[in-house]
Amino acid sequence: MPHNPRDTPLPRLYRPEEIAEALGCSAWWVKDRARRSLIPHTRVGRAYRFTAGHLAEIVRLHEETPARPAPSAESAAVPSSTAASRDDFAQPPRPLTTPANRLRARPPRRAQYDATA
Repeated sequence: MPHNPRDTPLPRLYRPEEIAEALGCSAWWVKDRARRSLIPHTRVGRAYRFTAGHLAEIVRLHEETPARPAPSAESAAVPSSTAASRDDFAQPPRPLTTPANRLRARPPRRAQYDATA
């Protein structure tokens, strides 16, 4: 049986203000991110529109996961004094010298106006 486009319901399109309300941010932020193609969206004429799938993708894109898994109740009760666990949080030593890309002042332009010539 051939597929008839009239049989499929059209997706609901949301305005940036509705997406902003769902995300708890400003409509300006939503439109700015869409303009810079940082979030998925649909352009209808000059207007930005979003589907429910777009909203789910925006949430997924901005999701932050913890860097380390939360300790379990068993491992939290037993204190660990191994060197490996202390080294996990150790910062590399900072060099005592100045960085290689140090800013230097530009030489003055007075040479072009030198009156000695």
